[in-house]
Amino acid sequence: MKHDIGNGRIVDVLPDIKTKRKLIADVTASLKHSEDPFFLVDLGDIIIKYHTWKELFPRVHPFYAVKCNTDHTVIKLLADLGASFDCASKIEIKTILNLGVSPSRIIYANPCKQESFIRYAAKHNVNTMPFDNEAELCKIKQFFPEARLVLRILPPGNFKVQVRVGDKFGCDPKNAANLLTKAKELGLNVVGICFHIGSGVEKAEAYASAVEHAYYVFELGREMGFKFELLDVGGGFPGVENTTLTFREIADVLNTALDKYFPEGAGVKIIAEPGRYFVASAFTLAVNVIAKRMAPQDKPDCDDGQEMLASPNSEPGYMYYVNDGLFGSFGNLLFDHDTVQPRVVRDCVDETMFTSTIWGPTCCGVDLIVEDYRLPELHVGDWLFFENMGAYSVCLSTSFNGMPHPWCYLHCTEQSWYHLYSVQK
Repeated sequence: MKHDIGNGRIVDVLPDIKTKRKLIADVTASLKHSEDPFFLVDLGDIIIKYHTWKELFPRVHPFYAVKCNTDHTVIKLLADLGASFDCASKIEIKTILNLGVSPSRIIYANPCKQESFIRYAAKHNVNTMPFDNEAELCKIKQFFPEARLVLRILPPGNFKVQVRVGDKFGCDPKNAANLLTKAKELGLNVVGICFHIGSGVEKAEAYASAVEHAYYVFELGREMGFKFELLDVGGGFPGVENTTLTFREIADVLNTALDKYFPEGAGVKIIAEPGRYFVASAFTLAVNVIAKRMAPQDKPDCDDGQEMLASPNSEPGYMYYVNDGLFGSFGNLLFDHDTVQPRVVRDCVDETMFTSTIWGPTCCGVDLIVEDYRLPELHVGDWLFFENMGAYSVCLSTSFNGMPHPWCYLHCTEQSWYHLYSVQK
């Protein structure tokens, strides 16, 4: 059974590699003379992720980080599932409000906000927002004095993370008393503490340590007369399986810390700001090979622009050019430090493998996707696909060199779809 939704389609399938190859082949066959790239979006994966979150984090309400993936259907699906939203700008807030989501389900999570954006949040009663400096308190006092404020503190710095956000946001817990004193002088309502340990953390204990730090600032705030009732544990939760630290391992450690320092019944609401967790594995990108060159396996020692000819005994290598790249959907390679694995859509079992490099379609020399990867020989017109492309890809895509944005083709099992939307269309 098929259902139309958004700009794509829903098909009853299971999201394994074999099925993805079949689906991509079906889509490419329907494109006729178009070779434009496209995403295969598994809505069922997002539904499963939401229910897994509720199972493993029964006390932690997810506020989806809109910046991670702004696809309308994804955001609408998460809203219908019951998620709340982490917004960083006026446009993101407006996007979520236009879905009919209550302002109480939005946190304006940017610690450093434009004045006009604060006025917009005030006008629409999006009243929960963080701060980490005195200047921000003064702005909020002027433009939204009724706001519910959350003090953002730095996470512990002794844990290795792939993407560190503490260099940009968060006050040292030792300086919390000064900021809270200023907030009290201004008559502002500080209701809790938030932190973000960063992305790609290697040890789950980083979350436990951050919760402990938050607890001591919580106690300080209460001693100063604030009615603290909110703890925001931030994001950084992995959205794929092949990570050093799994989501379940994080949940086990974080839940233990929350039960110790913020036990149930203590009157504290606990939220988080997951982004990639919900969307990373749901998006698979299909690209077309638009050009091909043979290249030597060894690189030239000189930099005079001349290619070095391969010796008679050297293995041939290939350079392929595909129609999406670093300035498009692969922006995650640059900004989020992701790595990708190309897969061939056609059946290539037992074919000889060659050293291959895959370039994006633009005229820029840094538009490199994969280097020195073993692939069978490909031909112009062949299709490749890349899994786990849902986080920081769609939202970072540009139109540099006039390259088109990929379409989205949506699929979901009938069971998953009707579990959420029981009324047939």
